[in-house]
Amino acid sequence: MISYNKRRFLIVDDFSDFRASVKGMLSQMAAQHIDMAANGEEAISLCREQQYDIILHDYNLGEGKNGQQVLEELHHAGLISPQCIFVMVTAESSQAMVMAALEFEPDAYLTKPFTRASLQQRLDRLVERKVALQPILAPLTKQQYGAVLQACEQIIASQPRYAPLCQRYKADALKTLGLHEDLEAQLQSLLADRPMPWALNMLANHWLEIGNLEQAETLLEQGISQFPMLPALFDALSQVKLAKGELLKAQVFLEQAVKISPNNSQRQAQLGKLARANHDPDRAVRAYRQAVNLGRHSQFRDPEAHLNLAGSLQDQAGDAAPSPKAMLEIRQTLGDVSKGWRHDPGLTARADLVQAKSLVKSGKQVEADELVRNASRKLGKMDTFFTAAAALEVASQLRELGQPEQADTLLGTCAEMYGDDPKIMAGIAEQTTNPAILQAGEQAQAQNREGIRLYQQQQYPAALDSFRAAQALQPRNISFALNTAQSLLRLLLTEPTDELREECLACLDQLRSMPSSDHRHERYRKLCERVESL
Repeated sequence: MISYNKRRFLIVDDFSDFRASVKGMLSQMAAQHIDMAANGEEAISLCREQQYDIILHDYNLGEGKNGQQVLEELHHAGLISPQCIFVMVTAESSQAMVMAALEFEPDAYLTKPFTRASLQQRLDRLVERKVALQPILAPLTKQQYGAVLQACEQIIASQPRYAPLCQRYKADALKTLGLHEDLEAQLQSLLADRPMPWALNMLANHWLEIGNLEQAETLLEQGISQFPMLPALFDALSQVKLAKGELLKAQVFLEQAVKISPNNSQRQAQLGKLARANHDPDRAVRAYRQAVNLGRHSQFRDPEAHLNLAGSLQDQAGDAAPSPKAMLEIRQTLGDVSKGWRHDPGLTARADLVQAKSLVKSGKQVEADELVRNASRKLGKMDTFFTAAAALEVASQLRELGQPEQADTLLGTCAEMYGDDPKIMAGIAEQTTNPAILQAGEQAQAQNREGIRLYQQQQYPAALDSFRAAQALQPRNISFALNTAQSLLRLLLTEPTDELREECLACLDQLRSMPSSDHRHERYRKLCERVESL
């Protein structure tokens, strides 16, 4: 018999009578440590102060965060351990709600009303499972993935009924450890035995990441025929089509994913991005509007959705001025950016430029010019530079609004920071023919390529010389600075000197303007940690 007297519970529901009812049921099960919250913010606050063993969380809490958004934030902030049991509770049964809740993988889903006996029966099974998996969950909490792999093998051998769960933990650990060949072999072996949705999706995404697009596409098409209600498969197939340059097909598959599970702000934003690229402003407006609404109380609230909603409303109007209704929505949407991210001069400058474009179309040139001046002042105060995509968009807006010199200055910085990426340079070339911008990095890129070649041959001092030369030519280039810092760290590990350490720290300091959303930011963070630990 499962003992609950030492386990700590959290009940989250906006109705006090229901909270009291569930607390009574738990008390009859001998539970003694029971906390309660009426809304998502209270629940998150309590989880910051206390580690819970079992959370019973209502999905629909009225205003504010819903259960899905609370679970998102608990995972994102590291406030919920793998040992915790999270049960989503709801009286609703719509497909959109159920799919949204299940996509974030609570341990169980419980429909109101329920009895004490049914609650205890469900919790007994969940606790029994967590106890059996404890040899995996304990090292997983400490991010000891090698130990996770060992524990998975042991439990698969000793308790076969938990083998499917262990296989998934094993796959996640292999992926985290970068053991890609072992991961691929495991997933293929599992799928040869029987179709498993998570394994199918993980293998397809693995093939997508390494460029095996045809294999990924075939596998996903087979998976969709077997599991037609799994939105993640349509998401992945959309990404494959996008990687192949088939944007219209990518949009079609993502629309199917949205149809199955519409309450995902990130999916809606991705659909809006594809629709905008496909010159489908009506679909883009609907998707971005959903992304903005769904994101209001979400961990994934994103100012890009607001900016793109305003831009899509402008696209919808074509060369004409937006309608008064659209102008009001644009103003309110951009106002949310200026208020919600008021401490970010780059974002508020972008909001000003989008609003200025609307005013120009409406014949309000004087007001537009003032907003452009405001944006220019804010751009000069930025500590962190734009992503490449945002920089290209802002440069285009500045040129359209009569600021060609400032546009070229922005493109020059973009070329220096991201110029080792041919796609980004192609985007810059669409906006300017200035050779000082387009050709400035050629020598630096040649030095960087030589540095990579030497590093791969383990000729570390010579590689460092090449990386130093590349960085000297373009100090703000992210890749050049990271490669230089990594080479310095490599030498520091064998020949530690204060001079090398100071040079490495100075090199990393050059990267302080890198946006946190850049895919290389994690590499930068880890390099900083390793150097500072020496």
